[in-house]
Amino acid sequence: MRVLKFILKLLIGCFLCGLIIGIAGYAYYSKDLPDVATLKDVRLQTPMQVLSKDGELIAIFGERRRTPLKYDEIPPIVVNAVIATEDARFNEHFGIDPIGIVRAMYIGVKQKGFSQGGSTITQQVAKNFFLTPEKSISRKVKEMILAIRMEKELSKEEIMALYLNMINFGSRAYGVAAAAYTFFGKTPDQLTIDEAALLAGLPNAPSAFNPISHPDRALTRRNWVLSRMLDQSYITQAQFDEAIKKPLSVSYHSPQIEFSAPYVAEMARQFMYDKFGENAYTDGYKVYTTISKTDQIAATEAVQKNIIDYDIRHGYRGAEKILWKNNEPPLNAEQIQQALDKYICYNQMCPGVVMQSSDTEAKVVLSDKSDIKILFAGMKWARPFISDNQQGAFPKKVSDTLKPGQLIWVKKSGDNWDLAQIPAVNAALVSLDSDNGAIKAIVGGYDYNLSKFNRATQALRQLGSNIKPFIYTATLEQGLTMATLLNDAPIVRTSGSQIWQPKNSPPNYAGPLRLRIGLGMSKNVMMVRALRAIGIDYAASYLERFGFPKENISHNESLALGSASFTPLQVARAYSVIVNGGYLISPYLIEKIEENNGDRVIYQHQPLIACHNCQDDEVSNDSKHLSLNNVEDVANESGNEEPEQANLKSDDKLILPDINDANKTNDNTPKYAPHTINSGIAFIMKDGLRSIVFGGSDWQGTAWRVKALGRKDVGGKTGTTNQSKDVWFSGFGGNIVTTVWMGFDDHRRELGRTFRAEAGAVTANPVWVDYMKVALKDVPVKEDVQPENVISVTIDQKTGLLPNPGAKTMSEYFIKGTEPTTYATQEVGTSVTDSQGNTSELF
Repeated sequence: MRVLKFILKLLIGCFLCGLIIGIAGYAYYSKDLPDVATLKDVRLQTPMQVLSKDGELIAIFGERRRTPLKYDEIPPIVVNAVIATEDARFNEHFGIDPIGIVRAMYIGVKQKGFSQGGSTITQQVAKNFFLTPEKSISRKVKEMILAIRMEKELSKEEIMALYLNMINFGSRAYGVAAAAYTFFGKTPDQLTIDEAALLAGLPNAPSAFNPISHPDRALTRRNWVLSRMLDQSYITQAQFDEAIKKPLSVSYHSPQIEFSAPYVAEMARQFMYDKFGENAYTDGYKVYTTISKTDQIAATEAVQKNIIDYDIRHGYRGAEKILWKNNEPPLNAEQIQQALDKYICYNQMCPGVVMQSSDTEAKVVLSDKSDIKILFAGMKWARPFISDNQQGAFPKKVSDTLKPGQLIWVKKSGDNWDLAQIPAVNAALVSLDSDNGAIKAIVGGYDYNLSKFNRATQALRQLGSNIKPFIYTATLEQGLTMATLLNDAPIVRTSGSQIWQPKNSPPNYAGPLRLRIGLGMSKNVMMVRALRAIGIDYAASYLERFGFPKENISHNESLALGSASFTPLQVARAYSVIVNGGYLISPYLIEKIEENNGDRVIYQHQPLIACHNCQDDEVSNDSKHLSLNNVEDVANESGNEEPEQANLKSDDKLILPDINDANKTNDNTPKYAPHTINSGIAFIMKDGLRSIVFGGSDWQGTAWRVKALGRKDVGGKTGTTNQSKDVWFSGFGGNIVTTVWMGFDDHRRELGRTFRAEAGAVTANPVWVDYMKVALKDVPVKEDVQPENVISVTIDQKTGLLPNPGAKTMSEYFIKGTEPTTYATQEVGTSVTDSQGNTSELF
């Protein structure tokens, strides 16, 4: 009895000591622990998504792939598989599992090593959200305390949802939704029993059990999970027998990108990073852009196709590299693969090495070790490139061009392979909604993987004749009209030893012509005379009304020929002013930004729109107010006074939002863009741009190829700089304005000629037409409303004055008060009578 009392006292003493130690330990370890209630509003690391305006995925940015799900979106079979694998008593315990802890300790003592931690799912959630992965007693105690608190604060469903959305399944897949897609290409609700079992077995050791890297281990692990599910009655024996017979059937599925728009994605990514830092990649933002899949694909294909067409016209520049020559031993297979591994495919062009070559074919090995053949039909285009203006003769047989040891580029064409080459020339395209500035499509170059430089927003290039509509608009403001005669005759200006002699292209001159014809036929000398008529300084200042940065506007007569440099985006914006009735819209790329995987809209763009129903035609001429991309202001903000860099910054400022204005997004009142050009003048100039397409009764406009669209509401202007270093086409159809530029990144290199001179009309215009055929497919033909200050008058075609009877006439638009009031002088010939009495006219 005395022994029993001693033992009882000892036990009571141990209990009290343990209780005191436990209370003290709890107080010590819990004093700095975080509040588990924060898990109710936890933000899981979720990648940023860039989407089209219709919600189609363009790109994902972020280290971890994760798509958070609510508990009721997770199928029960997945929940049961995880419970059976990780925590059989999950629904019964209070955060920690004493039975599991005792079992883990027993196994540890028995095996002389603690390989099983006895952690519950709740503990794993606590560890992953709040603690470090270190293995120590203090961390384990904190984990248990947090788990107990979590069970009091959160429901079992909330804890399970956190676990299945948080846990790492391997291959960068975090959460069951990402894992289901990564390994099976499925959503969780589509998973079968065997697939759910496979996923449930991965979190224990994601790398070791990865079904792609270690299929045998993964299969063994899956079958063990299935047996656990059977033991705990989550599946029947029949279900077990069926599931365990199935093969893994896994493969890696990358994120399902709907279409590629890398320049768009990078613009959105850079903006989000500038605003949110590294959190941009983890906070689950959804960035909706203004582009559509149809338009963007059409723009990309138009740019790439016409770049390749240009490249082929100018000949084959030869092999990318010579690995061995005819008199040298060939490389072995391993050496060839090492050489090919240094290259990647661009726009379906892939590297290959010529192994054999004959008159009729060449045998080529690719980087995937496959063998292909190139027949003569697939390389007969390959005239040797001599210069941008000269090419050699067409090859007569395959071996004229392709020889063993050459590392070349090839491209699949139907069932055959063609010789290809990475183009040296580049291009850009920007397409806007002229009414509100929404970017419909943007292409910054041939291939983003070749060059990340965005020529649409960053390349400052000379405008050439693409500038003429803006200067002619300034002349209309000063009282000239589309009927005004300007002399199409050579100009020579000397200043000391300097001679400036602008020329037409082609160098043809027709004497006095109406301004409309000078615009339509792009007469350079007439443009210079128009500039002289209004003054260089006035014209330069007037260009700011179109949003052009004043720092890039030259103040000399070469301005008339497009010596100023602007980005394609700035040019497209400027043409929008003419098309929309004189309003300086602001191009924008981001439509809205959602936070927390779509739970909350933090930015909704409200564009400045052109007002088509406004009666007030008051025009603002305050350039500081007009130019939203004022270079001086941006340079002061950035501390960079260099005009080119300032412009790049300003374009970014135009097309990307300031989300600090998010508090204004609930205001649905229309906001109108600055009215910078008189609506009547804009109407007349827009009609003048149509003339460049449709021409006149006795002359053809330079943009006649646009007639292929079969629409009457189209117009545009070509542009070519000296020596064809830059070629442009800017134009409109409906409410869509599109600008295309093509040239070499090296400003010194000219586009040259092949069968013809490379110019805006023949080089850039086809890109525009190919794109607009798609972009305008479902856009109704737009009928412009004639402004009240515009009248139509019948004029004499030759003089632009009121016509005499019998004269060739046409209808012309005028601003009221500028229409002709005098009649053309009637030309009368001189009659001559010969000795026989016959009369004839002398002219």
